[in-house]
Amino acid sequence: MKLKEEILLKRLQDPKTLKNAFGELVRLYNERLYWHIRNMVKDHDDTDDILQNTFIKIFKNIHSFKGDSQLYSWMYRIATNESLTFLNNKSKRIHLNSEELQKNLIENLESDVYFEGDEIQLKLQKAIAILPEKQQLVFNMKYFQELKYREMADILGTSEGALKSSYHIAVKKIEEYLKLD
Repeated sequence: MKLKEEILLKRLQDPKTLKNAFGELVRLYNERLYWHIRNMVKDHDDTDDILQNTFIKIFKNIHSFKGDSQLYSWMYRIATNESLTFLNNKSKRIHLNSEELQKNLIENLESDVYFEGDEIQLKLQKAIAILPEKQQLVFNMKYFQELKYREMADILGTSEGALKSSYHIAVKKIEEYLKLD
């Protein structure tokens, strides 16, 4: 674990410095976690809700963090799980399978006032939406967040080789989709 992260973790686990340290943690990771979640759920308001739930979970459970992984990996895992749970609950609530839900999310993205992308970015989002859930996750983490395979393996609890394979397959599918026009 990096020294700065170790110092922050000690402050987070000390009741006297927890409040200030948590504010620093939010400032450090808010934007990164926001975009990680946003790439998964597409909607700004849903992202804000999930981000808030993520930070609540982090706050409630920081005392039990053992340091077996990087602090941000642990937080990304929480954000990922919160996002996947949200998507699963949403698909059940509106009676859509995950593929139909992804199409629905992309349709809503087109009318989202917070989406600043152009036609090409929208087409990329449509291509990503047709990927299986794991490939979407891996592609978003590698392409948009530029995470290393080692970091992704830590967050997702899988091997680097499996992630490289998933990313490669995802890229090929996206390339094929983008050629269709």
